[in-house]
Amino acid sequence: MPVVGGGGVPPQRSRGYDDDGHGPYGDGYNEGQVYRSGGGDPSGPYGDDGGSRQAGGYGKPPPNWRKRIKIGAIVALVILIVVPVATYFWADSKLRREVDLSKVEDRPGGGEGTNYLIVGSDSREGMSKERQQELHTGSVEGKRTDSMMILHTGDNGNTMVSLPRDWMVTIPSFTGSETGNRIPEQTQKINAAYAIEGPELLVRTVEYNTGLKIDHYAEIGFGGFANIVDELGGVEMCFDEAVKDKNSGADFEKGCQDLDGAEALAFVRNRYALPGGDLDRTKNQQKLLSKLASESAKFTTIMNPFKLYPTMGAGLDSLIVDKDMSLFNVAQMFWAMKGVSGGDGKSMNLPVVSGGTDPRLGSVQKWDEAKAKQLFEQLKNDDKVTVSAD
Repeated sequence: MPVVGGGGVPPQRSRGYDDDGHGPYGDGYNEGQVYRSGGGDPSGPYGDDGGSRQAGGYGKPPPNWRKRIKIGAIVALVILIVVPVATYFWADSKLRREVDLSKVEDRPGGGEGTNYLIVGSDSREGMSKERQQELHTGSVEGKRTDSMMILHTGDNGNTMVSLPRDWMVTIPSFTGSETGNRIPEQTQKINAAYAIEGPELLVRTVEYNTGLKIDHYAEIGFGGFANIVDELGGVEMCFDEAVKDKNSGADFEKGCQDLDGAEALAFVRNRYALPGGDLDRTKNQQKLLSKLASESAKFTTIMNPFKLYPTMGAGLDSLIVDKDMSLFNVAQMFWAMKGVSGGDGKSMNLPVVSGGTDPRLGSVQKWDEAKAKQLFEQLKNDDKVTVSAD
């Protein structure tokens, strides 16, 4: 009978192991051999070959940098492809393609380069009463053209020509695109064309009086304009003297200052406090539009998604264009305006002889027909513009 001493457990006999130092009462393990639960290859990561063991017998394998770099490159490539494509479709879906230029009658033949008709309307669409008060817009129903510009892009530089809204023109006969009514030919201020039958009749009137074919149309209202300025964080404008006008809400000190959306809108709407009235206002509109395009195209805007996407959203949500306008055309338009701002092109008013009054129409602007026709001929042929509005 075995004796149990000191509470110990009697040694057990070996189950068939050789007596090579362990003997029949050995511990049953060979020297240097580690057995893991579940078995396995002793030459594995924690095996006996020592290839991946660290002090103490256990450790992590070294990082596979080649594999990590490969995965990182694939992820970066996917981002570079997916993000721009997703952005394109997102932006394209926001464009409001509402103007059908195919309904414009008796169009002139196309020339060289591309002509955009850019319109600022006094639309209050989507604006609350509080926002209307903040922007000093009033609450007039419907919408009218507050500014009109022809932007020509071509091989001989970009040219931006402002059309005075009081320019006395011939509005040609036209079949209404919405009402189907036949509009008779009449003499009116050019901004009446939009009020009578919308963008299509305005395009028809511009083409009839200039001989230029308008390739694309772009329109933005009061609220959209102010929102873009706010999303950009404001724009800097400089004043030679203080400006104050209760009608537009303009109230600016002499010198350079940052304008928010409401102030920028007041700046481009002000005409009563300007010595040249509407002609000086069109110059201010050109300055600010070019400044906006320049700010939008800055590296700090494009590379900052927290600034880029809200700005794009604010602009595209309120931008009304023709049905054939693509995002490429929109980008081309903004880059051209940026070019004009940077000196790569020319900005000017339509050459006029003088302001005056008409018994029926009131205050009007009459164009310098000889100069204007030369200007439009140069634009049509994409020649260098030599005509001056002075």
